[in-house]
Amino acid sequence: MKNFTVAGKAESPFLSWLTEGMINEFELAGYRYHDEPVDSIHLVFNLIDPKNPRHYRRNSQSTFVVSVVENDEESENVFKSAYPYLVRSLANHLIYISHQAEDTTLYFLTPEQGFYSKSYHREEDTALFFRHIFERLEPLASSQLVIDNNFYEDLFDGLAEGNEVTEKMALGGKKLDDMNLLPTPFPIEEYLSSRDMRHLKKLYGIGGLSYGNLSSRENNDHFWMSASGIDKSNMKTVGRDMLYITGYDSEKNAMNISIPPETTPKRASVDAIEHWMIYKEHPDVGAIVHIHAWMDGVEPTPVNYPCGTIQLAETVAGLVRESADPSRAVIGLKNHGLTITGTDLDDIFHRIEGRIIPRVPMS
Repeated sequence: MKNFTVAGKAESPFLSWLTEGMINEFELAGYRYHDEPVDSIHLVFNLIDPKNPRHYRRNSQSTFVVSVVENDEESENVFKSAYPYLVRSLANHLIYISHQAEDTTLYFLTPEQGFYSKSYHREEDTALFFRHIFERLEPLASSQLVIDNNFYEDLFDGLAEGNEVTEKMALGGKKLDDMNLLPTPFPIEEYLSSRDMRHLKKLYGIGGLSYGNLSSRENNDHFWMSASGIDKSNMKTVGRDMLYITGYDSEKNAMNISIPPETTPKRASVDAIEHWMIYKEHPDVGAIVHIHAWMDGVEPTPVNYPCGTIQLAETVAGLVRESADPSRAVIGLKNHGLTITGTDLDDIFHRIEGRIIPRVPMS
């Protein structure tokens, strides 16, 4: 049975009402509520103080933490004001509550910069309101991350220094920058202590937040992919900037990566499991680009699953399979961006040039 708890203290009547309503809704759906955290907890609502946000210290990657913060201060840019709370509290998701004169708005934020809202009107049907929150959060909370890496120092001469494929990837990264498709990496180190950074890296292998990635097929079974947390406009080094993905270890729930001997590698992009599924099923796919942007006529996935989850990978792979031409598909990721397949990187850039909409629609 899936279980959950609430950490922190509700400091206002609204937050107490909201917390009680979420507890009731998740219990109705079969979740077991614990007054105190247990070792194997699936979901935590972490009520944080805006003046001193504290994180819930997980014991497992499988614990999904939703931080909840209430703030009455006016903000010209709600996303800019709210996103640091997501990072500071080391959360998988954030509910940012903003009160106005007549209404209250709940803003939902994801680490991938998904940002959408739900307003609460005092005369609104309370049951429908909490059902909406549940339907937003439960698919995410029950999803399974694939973010661990198995590194093998078996990449020797011939690939250890890169090849024509990695050269084209480096040019592709510069192309993304030229098209203004590489948002500035979020300065996570400015918001977390060195202790919290160590905890985050140990739990999730995260050393920084950057957005967008690209990959290219090397052969039937292996592909190259940009690493996590790097400047993708300046990719040079194999094992640091570009990683050689050789497979997925289902027993360890980790991506297999070959690196040159005596290399301290960067982590693989969390989207590696998604790219692996697509390459494995579609031999005509030669490259994949993921961007935080949009194009007209693209339908989004029904759920904004977190990056790096089996559920998102399976959803995107399924949409590629159903597309008219899997080797040249454009898949919309709800409140997130696009995954684009092509016969090679040149094919992808040729098809998207002049068609990109910088702002991702949020709903």
